[in-house]
Amino acid sequence: MGLMRFICPPDRITESTARQAYLSGYDKTPWKSQFRLVGNEFQMERSVSDSGNLHVPWQVPGRGLLALSTATLMERPEPYYLPLELARGKIGQIRNQLGEWQAMGLSIPPEASERLADAVAFFAQAAVVEHGSKQSNKLSEQAIVKALEAADLLAASYADQVLAARKRGGQKLRSLLGADLGPAVLDEPTAGQFLETFNTAIVPLCWRQIESSQGQFDWQTSDEQARWSCAGGLRVCAGPLLRFDQAFLPDWLALYEDDFENLFSFTTQFIQAAVVRYRGKVDVWICAARVNASEVLSLTEEERIRLVAGAVELVRQADRESPVLVSFDQPWGEYLNRRAMDFPPLHFADALVRANLGVSGLVLEMNVGYYPGGTLARDPLEFSRLLDYWSLLGVPLFVALGVPSNCQTDPLAGRDAAAPESWSPEAQAEWIDRHFPLLLAKPCVQGVFWNQLRDAEPHDFAHGGLFDQERRAKPALARLAAIRRAHLE
Repeated sequence: MGLMRFICPPDRITESTARQAYLSGYDKTPWKSQFRLVGNEFQMERSVSDSGNLHVPWQVPGRGLLALSTATLMERPEPYYLPLELARGKIGQIRNQLGEWQAMGLSIPPEASERLADAVAFFAQAAVVEHGSKQSNKLSEQAIVKALEAADLLAASYADQVLAARKRGGQKLRSLLGADLGPAVLDEPTAGQFLETFNTAIVPLCWRQIESSQGQFDWQTSDEQARWSCAGGLRVCAGPLLRFDQAFLPDWLALYEDDFENLFSFTTQFIQAAVVRYRGKVDVWICAARVNASEVLSLTEEERIRLVAGAVELVRQADRESPVLVSFDQPWGEYLNRRAMDFPPLHFADALVRANLGVSGLVLEMNVGYYPGGTLARDPLEFSRLLDYWSLLGVPLFVALGVPSNCQTDPLAGRDAAAPESWSPEAQAEWIDRHFPLLLAKPCVQGVFWNQLRDAEPHDFAHGGLFDQERRAKPALARLAAIRRAHLE
């Protein structure tokens, strides 16, 4: 068994943050690990002894819990000093990214270089005083803060310069900006604000809602949503046609949990009925979602892949014109720290793309800040690196996002997932300001979707909508509308 040990200041690693931490190797795939907190020492144990990176939620002043990573560390008997290693990891990451972007011709703002120089200076001081001392820890924390400021400035400059280059000649981007319409038809005030903000509507085709009784289909809500979207001049993205969680699958399907052939048959029947009904009215199909991370119906990985492959082939046969997307949840693979799997998310996606089934693009779903079942909050530079990594598959990417606006209990949330105390409506809007321009600037990204529209109706994640429980628009909606006016058709 491989053991890595880290000394950290008191109370900086709690049971909750320790559960979310993970180690990854050179291929960025997390290892299944076990943690221990022994006094001021944080220990991670895994089945291999390879060098790796530690990723851990870290409380950063003014930012709340943010996932930070060490540089690649070898296993050794003596412990590492965690604040120092997190500062080293972030500074090294920024310097590498800066070098890559400078080689592309990117102009680096002086402010970013100054913040990075400050971070290096703090880190150098932290490295030469007694490791683990209050002084070393304080200097390391200051280095992290300055490095993150440099990362923000660098990412913002990249986004500004790339967006300006892509819009040269006055042409705005044709990227999709959409939101899920939810389980009910929009009321008139919400519908008007939706049309001002988005150019795409995601019409959900929830199997549980449409076929609550076996063999009896109710398409009324979906019909009305599709009709409204077309009338409003929106591009229509329908689906997912298959989603691997309890909120999507009808209760009666559990009767066939141990009968994969019948399960496959019922899935096929629903998908075929949906595609035949809406083909010609849909611009993009989301064929399957959360195909990698959810644990439902006791499916093996092979059965899950077979279901997804069969769904893609079926949609392609019924509608040869519209693009077909497959969505992957938690694309960093955080869930792998709790269970070992043969197919990490990128490998699963690679297998689908290489099979030449007709997958047109991939959706990366990230419900930021939630635990369990969500994606760790990260700075924009980390998002940039993730998208660059997934772009190696050579297919268009789409990003599906959920970001909390509150940390309180949400009675309409279907998932038992909590958000840290630092989230608020203003923090949700600031997250959009900080991350969205970079997402749209990436040439590989052809669309960004918001996962939840309204908190006043049943939804997955607590307070993740753009309208609160009183149906009032949150500041985030205005931010998205401004981004559309500035950059999108």
